[in-house]
Amino acid sequence: MKGRSFSEVMAGALVLLVTAGFLFYALNNSGRSGFSGPGVTLSAKFDRIDGLAPGADVRVAGVKVGSVVDQRIDPQSFLAVLTMRIDGSLQIPSDSSAEIASEGLLGGRFVSLVPGGSDRILANGGEITITQSAISLESLLGRFIFSMTEAPSAATNRGGAEPALPSLGTPAQP
Repeated sequence: MKGRSFSEVMAGALVLLVTAGFLFYALNNSGRSGFSGPGVTLSAKFDRIDGLAPGADVRVAGVKVGSVVDQRIDPQSFLAVLTMRIDGSLQIPSDSSAEIASEGLLGGRFVSLVPGGSDRILANGGEITITQSAISLESLLGRFIFSMTEAPSAATNRGGAEPALPSLGTPAQP
């Protein structure tokens, strides 16, 4: 093979440099990396955290203020324990609540913090004790379908027999 010309090597280096720049920009501005900067680590226990993974947003009033950094199971209570890193400039009251919310029917999940009114502030390593777990869409649909299939049979069983409908061929008696 012939040696590469200087212009080919420089073009290749330029392409690699531009690619590295795009990758750096994407990682820093995607919002999916862990919350960076000084912050407070808080934990919360949930019955279920369906679809929530480390790196998920933590939001207050819809604004991202941190991210989930870890999840594990408490061996005594079998509850899911989330560890969250929150912006250190926020002072989260001790009676605040955390709920797992969804961005929509097909959207991802995030932790929504609802600040309380207490004068006590959660310190680094504190625990949010008021939580609402993820709502399973499949479970809700199953309950709805089950209630719809049970409704006609319950109406039939209340009266003992189905109500007789007048036939179309004979006029109804007054």
